[in-house]
Amino acid sequence: MQTRLFLPTARQTNWLMAVGFLALGEALYLRYLGVENSQVALACQAGLDTWLCATLGLATSLFRHSIFGWCALCCALLNLMRPSILLTSVALAATAFGLVLYNAGLAGLAAALMILSLARPAPETE
Repeated sequence: MQTRLFLPTARQTNWLMAVGFLALGEALYLRYLGVENSQVALACQAGLDTWLCATLGLATSLFRHSIFGWCALCCALLNLMRPSILLTSVALAATAFGLVLYNAGLAGLAAALMILSLARPAPETE
């Protein structure tokens, strides 16, 4: 008897594409229109109290401590051990943020583990 591999259905693939593109778009927005934009960075450092400055402060503190990369790596490892669509979604979003927001080493490893998880057998249904 041949074992079934973990392969998302069409609906799950559409969900993963939406999560991936939204996370990548938000990460690119934060990096290029927030972190690397000198006018926004100076305004936020001067004490501007907007949602963008609060988001930049949170994102900056998270990528300084490599939270995006570690979160992506942990979720990808868990997904490799026990594949599920929820872990794949979280790992995909964290990997997108990690690759764009300066945690590329850990996030790249997580991306490789996520690719390997597609070769794992699917969980048994009871």
